Amino acid sequence: MPGLGTSFGRGGATNAPGDLINSDAILIMGSNMAENHPVAFQWAVEARERGAQLIHVDPRFSRTSAVANIWAPLRAGSDILFLGGLIRYVLENGKDFREYVVHYTNASSIIPEDFKDTEDLEGVFSGWDANHRKYNASTWSYEGCESRDTVGAQDASAHCGHCKDGSGAAVDLTHCKSDPTLSHPRCVYQLLKKHFARYTPEMVERFCGVPKDRFLKIAETFCSASGPEKTGAICYALGWTQQSKGPQIIRAAAILQLLLGNIGRPGGGILALRGHASIQGSTDIPTLYDILPGYLPMPQLGIDAQNLAAYIAKHRDLTGWWWNFDKYIVSLLKAYYGEAANRENDWGFDWLPRVTGDHSHQGYFLEMMEGKVEGFFVMGQNPAVAGPNSRFERKALSKLKWLVVRDMVELETASFWYDSPEVERGELRPEEISTEVFLLPAAGHAEKDGCFTNTQRLLQWHQKAVDPQGDARSETWFMYHLGRRLKEKAKKDPQPRNAGLNALTWDYSLEGELQEPKVEVVLQEINGYTVADRKLINGFGELKADGSTACGCWIYSGVFPRPGENRANQRNSQDYLGHGWGFAWPSDRRIIYNRASAAPDGRPWSERKKLVWWDQQKKEWTGLDVPDFTKTKAPDYRPYKDAEGDDALAGDKPFILHGDGVGWIWAPKGLADGPLPTHYESLESPVRNPLYPDEQSNPAAMKEERPQNEYANSPDARFPFVMSTYRLTEHHTSGAMSRMLPHLAELQPEFFCEISPELAKERRVENGDWVTLTTPRGLVEARALVTPRMRPLLVNGQQVHQVGVPFHWGYRGLVKGDSANDLVAISEEPNVRIMEAKGILCDLSPGRRAQGKAALEQLSAHLGGSNAR
Repeated sequence: MPGLGTSFGRGGATNAPGDLINSDAILIMGSNMAENHPVAFQWAVEARERGAQLIHVDPRFSRTSAVANIWAPLRAGSDILFLGGLIRYVLENGKDFREYVVHYTNASSIIPEDFKDTEDLEGVFSGWDANHRKYNASTWSYEGCESRDTVGAQDASAHCGHCKDGSGAAVDLTHCKSDPTLSHPRCVYQLLKKHFARYTPEMVERFCGVPKDRFLKIAETFCSASGPEKTGAICYALGWTQQSKGPQIIRAAAILQLLLGNIGRPGGGILALRGHASIQGSTDIPTLYDILPGYLPMPQLGIDAQNLAAYIAKHRDLTGWWWNFDKYIVSLLKAYYGEAANRENDWGFDWLPRVTGDHSHQGYFLEMMEGKVEGFFVMGQNPAVAGPNSRFERKALSKLKWLVVRDMVELETASFWYDSPEVERGELRPEEISTEVFLLPAAGHAEKDGCFTNTQRLLQWHQKAVDPQGDARSETWFMYHLGRRLKEKAKKDPQPRNAGLNALTWDYSLEGELQEPKVEVVLQEINGYTVADRKLINGFGELKADGSTACGCWIYSGVFPRPGENRANQRNSQDYLGHGWGFAWPSDRRIIYNRASAAPDGRPWSERKKLVWWDQQKKEWTGLDVPDFTKTKAPDYRPYKDAEGDDALAGDKPFILHGDGVGWIWAPKGLADGPLPTHYESLESPVRNPLYPDEQSNPAAMKEERPQNEYANSPDARFPFVMSTYRLTEHHTSGAMSRMLPHLAELQPEFFCEISPELAKERRVENGDWVTLTTPRGLVEARALVTPRMRPLLVNGQQVHQVGVPFHWGYRGLVKGDSANDLVAISEEPNVRIMEAKGILCDLSPGRRAQGKAALEQLSAHLGGSNAR
């Protein structure tokens, strides 16, 4: 979530979906919200019925498009061109909410003279190191500000994309130069105008494929949802994130919303629509390798791992809320290590693992293929059909010594060794695979207590309906008892490497015949408590850096403030924002940065758009939401000399997790690929980059190209069509659950692809025919769904066809089909290392693919005789 985190301070949706009813315009891009997030979409529909303009921009006409007031087709991969066109429209037509922009963004900040833009350097920002393919970000900071880290903070790639505000390194943002008139040629506002000057309606039409009149209608409609009386919202999903410049697409949306004054206000914001129940939770209390709970960065070997003091010094901001960084990490260490953590041993900091390289999903499989990974746990995932270049990943699994799969069924990842396409083609031979596979039955969500954290940062408790059958067990049971056994083993082995495991607290109470850990006890540990008496705390404001408090995730603190009060289990909604129903981090704030919903003087911008405001009589912030601000800090407060932390932010600085208290139009730190979003083509594209001929795609992106993970050229006559994967309502992710259930499987029984009537005619395909889709990674067969929902676009004077492919099928289950992800390349966006699955190149031919070894020959022939193995 570094696109949102870097722009605003937190990597989460700014508003709740229910708040969409207050929007005057809603822009949905990178999402088919009606089909993939239908519960949240009800609020968009209600907003439209109240008069809001609903806009959908997407390559495919879907059910979302059908409900929208305006739909525009878009060439997949050209999102920044389109959004950049909207930003230019705002700037050229005076549509920005000027008072908001001056006070609540860094538009007035002045950038050093030695900074050079992509417009100056033909596609790269100053600091680009072409030999190492990474940036030195020293010229991106504000004039007059200096980093407190002489190495890590300057290296834009030496950071953790998910942590804090996007970057692990702290920067002193006080006493920097600015120009409130926004007229200085090197202020952010003027640099922004220069940067996006070429993103004209004509450029959008020529290279996005969006007709100029349609673009201008969208621009006028959405950009008018601004000012004291109006707000607009943006909703996105995987259509933006699964690109080689995904965070920068989201940054472009953030810049647009900051210019329009739409952050922190009712009916505004940016909603990152999450794919299922607890994807937000999986970054808050992470399944990611580079962060600790609450977006604290994992220490990196050789960068910030020397000791706790050095780690805190690197990541603790002098100003803003991250001044409290030491409280959060020490309280986390106390939760991990209990009595064993003390001041003398740095609270157990040395026991934390260090990040030594690329430990992402892609990184694991690349090293697995090289034989560098011995064992692998797979829980709630199905990489054999869901991972990028899943053909590559299935082969990589054969290099393991052991594989543990926990799931409700025997899915493709567990059976790859005997019934995968590679076995059928002779690429893998079961008798030669030494991987020992352990398939362990897992409990379903109705068979366990627990907590989800959804799109709007909302923790919701779910209660067990029935006990799991047979040997099935919950994740909590599995991890607890695995940990217990490992600790018992470590206790007998005095080697120093086991010190952390021996110190780890693991004293959860058990219940029932299955000896299931009591999950509410885990949530209480996450909430936090005072060490001396185990008394639950009311919120993260009570955490200390002296070892007197323990907390498993500081942003969740307050969810369980006292025994018997599980706020995630509350079910009494009290207002339209949902207070009383679940618990939204932080502190049950439903709209974050909501100090920006009031003018600098503390009064609401307007009666229609009021949310929180300053009560002059009570001398405190009040309103319809929990104020995302120090409650007693007056609007006219000004910091005293040498103030630190929150005290250093004035009373009109709403973005309290940023050291300067404002939203970042310009990112002075936090991203590996630039302070501003700029248009690059996808790693595979049907056209050359119209802005920067020498920089076709994001220069900081990692293609990881190698045998078995080859790429097309840009453009490539062998692969003339643009392909994007997408999801359906009726299936869930890899289909491991939905393809196994008759009542769901029959709703979408067969793998298909959507193509336009024009492409069907060109390739002599009828609706329902078999077709073969090919990329340099593999080939699959699918039924052709010939539909005008897919429309050819005129791009740079040539017709471009796009192909839509759902990704839910695999070779097991009641309904079977090839995996769309066999076609996707392994690649790594430089901030979060996600693959590009939107806007890749493919070919389409009539008829079924070859079977067995002949399929390899077919692919090799398509590649021009190169090695398809």
